[in-house]
Amino acid sequence: MRRSAASVRVGLISDTHGLMRPEALAALAGCDAIVHAGDIGTPEVLEALGGLAPVTAVRGNNDTGAWARGLPEVARLEIAGVRIAVIHILQQLDLAQADADVVVSGHSHKPLVIEREGLLLVNPGSAGPRRFTLPVTVAHLDLTAGMPAATIVALVPATPPSRTPGRTRAARRGSAPPPSRPPRR
Repeated sequence: MRRSAASVRVGLISDTHGLMRPEALAALAGCDAIVHAGDIGTPEVLEALGGLAPVTAVRGNNDTGAWARGLPEVARLEIAGVRIAVIHILQQLDLAQADADVVVSGHSHKPLVIEREGLLLVNPGSAGPRRFTLPVTVAHLDLTAGMPAATIVALVPATPPSRTPGRTRAARRGSAPPPSRPPRR
């Protein structure tokens, strides 16, 4: 997607859990700023992102090391006239009091772009280790003339759930024998 000269792109990333994927760095290259919505995992993740653009990050529920103590639980910034609030767990923010145009969150590992109560809510999903069958993603927040628009960027596609006919979930996990079938005639 080609951006106008007046457009600013903010890279959004979350839930890296210590894994800085080369695909994530490639997807965020060229961004004017980067926001990490928590569960960073290691300071090296922030260092790698900082090599691309200025980084604003919040502490996630798994960011417990000494390196993470200085990270805020909520960050507020303004870029190109757009007010952005960042928090790891969206449910911990009173949206009526957000004082923002965009709220960026993480935690669920589920990518989401939705408007609610006059706010653009963006969860860039998880760029770290795959969780369940969810995709591995980041997001771009494009700010043009004070108007925010977000796009999810898939780094690794979602894995469809296994649907092996005739096998129970327990059997797929290996904790139960496969069901017996009557002999063919």
